[in-house]
Amino acid sequence: MCPWNARRELYQKVSNFVGSVRSPLLANVYLHEVLDTWFETVVQAHCRGKVVLYRYADDVIIGCEREADARRIIEVLPKRFAKYGLEINTEKTKVVRFGRPQRSSADRQPGTFSFLGFVHYWGKTWRGSYTIKRKTEGKRLRRTLGEFWRWCRDNRHRAPQEQYVLLCAKLRGYYQYYGVRCNSPCLDLVYYAATRAWRYWLNRRGGRKMTWRAFGRMMAAYPLPRPKIVKGWV
Repeated sequence: MCPWNARRELYQKVSNFVGSVRSPLLANVYLHEVLDTWFETVVQAHCRGKVVLYRYADDVIIGCEREADARRIIEVLPKRFAKYGLEINTEKTKVVRFGRPQRSSADRQPGTFSFLGFVHYWGKTWRGSYTIKRKTEGKRLRRTLGEFWRWCRDNRHRAPQEQYVLLCAKLRGYYQYYGVRCNSPCLDLVYYAATRAWRYWLNRRGGRKMTWRAFGRMMAAYPLPRPKIVKGWV
């Protein structure tokens, strides 16, 4: 490991490369010292209840057993970041009550939070007990639907067989990340939106129109991969 001063200087030299492949790596190096090490050595020692930290690049979730600990952390965190020239996105930073719902207090249902493209919330299982569920975040879902529409529009000049191969790869990639338990409605929506967009823009290639009957025959020969849950309960 390089000395801290050298590490900070390295980060500052290349921090202007926004979007560069080096930025996430350097952010991890920088935040490991600014946040991870500080959390393990200082925060956990001063909290009265159990606290945990989950971080991926610059997205962070801190879980606290006691609300008082959460309030103290959110108060001191901006000061810690400012010490190293960093700022916290105040619009996305908040304290969320996320304890297991109590049947006797229906008026105080827990909140939800978004992390890595998923909304985390409490929901009931088929047995009636509560469990943490995940679904695709709304803005991520809308962005995906738009991306499939634009891709089918911009690539309608390709041969249908070539479009099919690429669309299959895109859908499988989406299922691999978002194919978690309880997220089937969002997966189904993406599948049907991709199918509809494909038919819509194939019908505007010029020449013979792609009717729904003709499209059905093509889908029988070139079926797009159906939604699939690939990750079980965490």
